[in-house]
Amino acid sequence: MKAIVGTLVVIGTLLGGYLPHGSFGILIQPLEVVIICGGAIGAYIIANPGWVVKAGFANSLGLAKPDPVTQEMHMELLGLMFRLFNKARREGLMSIEADVEDPHSSELFNSAPLVAADHHAIDFICDYLRLMISGASNPYQLEDLMILEVDLHHHEALMPSEAIAKVGEGLPAFGIVAAVLGIIVTMTYLDAGPMEIAHHMSVALVGTFLGILFAYGFIAPISSDLANRANSGSAFYGVIKTCLMANLNGYAPQVAVEFGRKAIPGKLRPSFKEVDEFLQSQK
Repeated sequence: MKAIVGTLVVIGTLLGGYLPHGSFGILIQPLEVVIICGGAIGAYIIANPGWVVKAGFANSLGLAKPDPVTQEMHMELLGLMFRLFNKARREGLMSIEADVEDPHSSELFNSAPLVAADHHAIDFICDYLRLMISGASNPYQLEDLMILEVDLHHHEALMPSEAIAKVGEGLPAFGIVAAVLGIIVTMTYLDAGPMEIAHHMSVALVGTFLGILFAYGFIAPISSDLANRANSGSAFYGVIKTCLMANLNGYAPQVAVEFGRKAIPGKLRPSFKEVDEFLQSQK
């Protein structure tokens, strides 16, 4: 919704400031849009792996929805970690093996639907619990592995944003290309009247205008918002890592969860009391 509101503000203020001084019709130049956007999309496809191209389009459309990483999702994660650690502490680490091997059928995992919907997060949790069940108990080695995986995840999550940012950087140049092509067309009308020449020059300048507008009014903000969501997702993995490492180092389930709570970014972090009351309801 935030992305839609921002887009409407950009378009509304731009047209509101322009229309009292000129005709809206001259700005409608489909062929200029084809040149600018077509060139930019073609360069985007050439420059990036296929999965980045698909993710860029899909994630950009996803900006119309709120960020899925919310305080509620963090609370569900803390509750899930608490229940897993509590069961392992009371019944032994092997007691959660069935949950780890088939999380989609696990009552523990299904009790946190927002977390369960993120299969990458579930895989991350299960992979490290599986290693712990298998006897990998060296906290230093596991922490190094987690840091490596979180860094890789963060790098991959940022790739669509960075690719779209490059498109934004190139759009003004494609706008100039469209303008130059428009001037070339205008040169063929030099024997026409002044109004005809002025019209074609206006069309050519629209290309420059559209390239700059698309770059800084839409594509650059989209890239920034995608980066924000990638950072939010990586912070979520950091919370998982903190909980797992605290449990591996022998802290009680509730203390391990408190470690995780402190790793939640400030704007999303619930208070100690809120988490404590939530965990009491999970027992």
